[in-house]
Amino acid sequence: MPDRGGGPTGPRMRVGRPSRRVRTLLMTLGVLAVLAMAFVMFAGFWTDWLWYRSVAYSSVFTTTLWTKIGLFVVFGLLMAASVGLNIWLAHRLRPPLSAMSLEQQSLDRYRMGIAPYKKWALLGITALVGLIAGASASSQWRTWLMWVNGVPFGQKDPQFGMDVAFYSFDLPWYRFLLGFGFAAVVLSLIAAVLTHYLYGGLRVTSPGARATAAATGHLSVLLGIFVALKAVAYWLDRYGLAVKSSDFKAAGNWTGLRYVDANAYLPAKTILFCIAVICALLFFATLWRRTWQLPMIGFGLMVLSAILIGGLYPAIVQKFQVQPNEQAKEAPYIKKNIDATREAYGIDAAKAENYGGKGDPKRKAQQREQAATAASYRLVDSNIVSPAFQQLQQERKYYQFPATLDVDRYTGPDGKPQDTVIGLRELNIKGIPKRNWINDHFTYTHGFGAIAAKGTNTITDEDQGTPGAPDFIESGLPTKGQLGTYEQRVYYGEKTEQYSIVGGPQKELDYEKNGEVTTSFKGKSGVDLSGAFNRAAYAVALSEPQILYSGAIGDGSRILYNRTPKERVEAVAPWLTIDGDAYPAVVDGRIKWIVDAYTTTNGYPYASRTTLGDTTADSLTDSQRAVVAQQNQVNYIRNSVKATVDAYDGTVDLYQWDTKDPVLKTWMKAFPDTVKPKGEIEPDLLAHLRYPQDMFKVQRELLTRYHVTDPEQFYTGSDAWQVPNDPTQKDGSAVPPYYLSLKMPGEQEQKFSLTTTFTPSGRPNLGAFMAVDADANSKDYGSIRLLRVTSTVQGPSQVQSELNSVPEVATFVRDLRGTDSEIDYGNLLTVPLDGGFLYVEPVYARGGAANYPLLKKVAVSYGGKPVFKDSLAEALNAVFGVDGAEPPATPEPPAEPGDTTPQPPATGSAALKQAIADAQKAYEAGQEALKKNDWTAYGKAQADLQAALDRAAAAQSQAAPGAPSRKPGG
Repeated sequence: MPDRGGGPTGPRMRVGRPSRRVRTLLMTLGVLAVLAMAFVMFAGFWTDWLWYRSVAYSSVFTTTLWTKIGLFVVFGLLMAASVGLNIWLAHRLRPPLSAMSLEQQSLDRYRMGIAPYKKWALLGITALVGLIAGASASSQWRTWLMWVNGVPFGQKDPQFGMDVAFYSFDLPWYRFLLGFGFAAVVLSLIAAVLTHYLYGGLRVTSPGARATAAATGHLSVLLGIFVALKAVAYWLDRYGLAVKSSDFKAAGNWTGLRYVDANAYLPAKTILFCIAVICALLFFATLWRRTWQLPMIGFGLMVLSAILIGGLYPAIVQKFQVQPNEQAKEAPYIKKNIDATREAYGIDAAKAENYGGKGDPKRKAQQREQAATAASYRLVDSNIVSPAFQQLQQERKYYQFPATLDVDRYTGPDGKPQDTVIGLRELNIKGIPKRNWINDHFTYTHGFGAIAAKGTNTITDEDQGTPGAPDFIESGLPTKGQLGTYEQRVYYGEKTEQYSIVGGPQKELDYEKNGEVTTSFKGKSGVDLSGAFNRAAYAVALSEPQILYSGAIGDGSRILYNRTPKERVEAVAPWLTIDGDAYPAVVDGRIKWIVDAYTTTNGYPYASRTTLGDTTADSLTDSQRAVVAQQNQVNYIRNSVKATVDAYDGTVDLYQWDTKDPVLKTWMKAFPDTVKPKGEIEPDLLAHLRYPQDMFKVQRELLTRYHVTDPEQFYTGSDAWQVPNDPTQKDGSAVPPYYLSLKMPGEQEQKFSLTTTFTPSGRPNLGAFMAVDADANSKDYGSIRLLRVTSTVQGPSQVQSELNSVPEVATFVRDLRGTDSEIDYGNLLTVPLDGGFLYVEPVYARGGAANYPLLKKVAVSYGGKPVFKDSLAEALNAVFGVDGAEPPATPEPPAEPGDTTPQPPATGSAALKQAIADAQKAYEAGQEALKKNDWTAYGKAQADLQAALDRAAAAQSQAAPGAPSRKPGG
């Protein structure tokens, strides 16, 4: 019998090998897995394409996509070719026989091991480095588009005479190319060294020469290219000095050349460039002279020169030439920085004009008359009254208003524009009575209506509603009022972050005047989900399998997503930086979200940089209002685009606003037909455009230092300002700017303005007042006026503190606590009036029967005299002492830190009043003398102050016999 076992003569057993059916099944599953993974990767791309096509901005998607693909392919191939060519060349130049040494014998095993796979190893290495390099290059699509489409600024830097476009558009691209070149050479050098070593071209321990002639020549060329690139880097570094950031104690974050840069670093870079060129030529010379002696000497000289010329010499110049007379040495460069910074941030026309800050106490009647028309005092604080809107106009739990409402202008019954507080009643997904997938995404799909209230309303009378509640000019569900007839459904809003599927078999909840009804979306926005392929793609992209098989989706179904105004504008214009506050406006029968957008660059020579996220932060900033630019820091900004987003159908329109901005022109070349001309802005829309808050906050932060144009004064920082903290908050955050219609000094009519205050650096008193014309219809739109306060005037925190000390306030707070209520201080408005400043602050009560803020009181201060009354008219009458109201007594001025000047108490004595006035005058004269270092005048002022205080003490003793007199130090 034949042996049928597993021995040599028996048949071979097929142990563990799967059958053909199993192999076929495994191959099928493998193919399906690969296809599934490919579809998952494809789904994101496909849904993006569908979305861009739905908003009619497919050109943005394709331009960006093809630019990324082009950069990936070109630079990926360049890197792969560079590394692959040097590996192949090193292999080709290998010696025919390797030295018989222990080192080479151990390498023989590796050579033999990879011999069958050399081609695959070469392809794998080159493919890997190519993919990494291509992915890195594709992220530079903005840099490429700005370089290839760059438009001249028409302005030249003061050092090299190059157009600003060179620094903003060209230099970033050249630096990328240089960095890519360095990476390619370094990787090629590493690959060549390893290949030469593996195949015997380089030896470490073997006897004889350490490198073959071929290896020496090959590596010398690569090193020569590296040094040549370093020479290019030195040359570009010369121009980089104009946009280099550094710390400068006189200016903080400094950009541009200083004395040491112009007189030490600049010539050093030029010398190092020449040395690097010579060194590179020495490396290339090794192709004829097979020795590294001269190249290494040259390389050592370059390194030594970089240390001595590029490091030690500038330090010596700074130490022995600059520091002994820094102010004089740096003055010309400070002037360049001041001019460039003011131009780059659009504040070059802002000039501080002196303003006394103290009104004439003899003009009370005239001041009261002027106060009636000086401003439209916005007592309804958009930052506080949102809970009132929520309580009175929410109507349904699944609606909501933003925490901070917006300020706009609408025409009142008298035909004149009036400041208005407005907010949209948006969908609140968390308030849906029964949460499920159908309700969340099919039934509850949109908000309803715009609610608006007068910004200047007084406290409501009892017979008109709840006292202190907003005076609504548009209210109800559906809304009715002064805004007329408009499309009230809000499918796109700041709070609408979830996707909705509309227009299909499933109806949506809606409202008409008779109550709840159902509706179906009739807009053209969104992506069609009728087809199975699109449904599958969105099921994968949104990780929601029900989209694929739900019966609620059918013919006509469309998916809406990317629904916040900021998201939509950022998506269609990824080259813009978006303002943190989009605001709604009822325009031509539609609700339009208005979004301010900025073009920025960090390559403006000599202009100091700022971080937008930090500069635009204030007491109202939250995650939704945060502003982040494409770069971490910028030193040029323009409000170049006004964008609108239709709240019903999501249509996005971009309008060119700054027609001179070269950065916008560059992007318009890169993305043609995406930005509409300024002339296409309709008049109704133009009436609601305004100066953006974030732009204003950036400018006011720069103006704390750059209102000074004299280099010497800028260096000393003697006139530096600061943005004060919000006196109504306790977190130490900056006071927000306020929209307010007011008259600036010398103007005859109110202008819709954006305003803020400054205090001197490190001091609480008022230092300056800033206002910008915010009315887009005004011929002076964007013009900035700065009032530099020349007298000692109370700042916001001092006014707030003094208001809190008014006896009526203490009584009011005590009474509120008895009703379990709290006090909320509204926006502290500052208005220039007759040479002084009028402060107006609404005061709200929250709690008790109505758990929302109600306007209860109005606080007013003028000339350091605070009052606290039931209405604005009463407060103005009281502060100016007209219509029978007694003016408040002059309180003791709060002492500034370090101010030891005694303050006499108030009294009715005429002699005492005159002595107090003389003391104040002498004190101010002394402070002016200190600023000028005029010690003679300071001594005289101190003598006058002492005399005035003595007279005040004597007058007090006469007015109140037996009362102790207050003398200096007593």
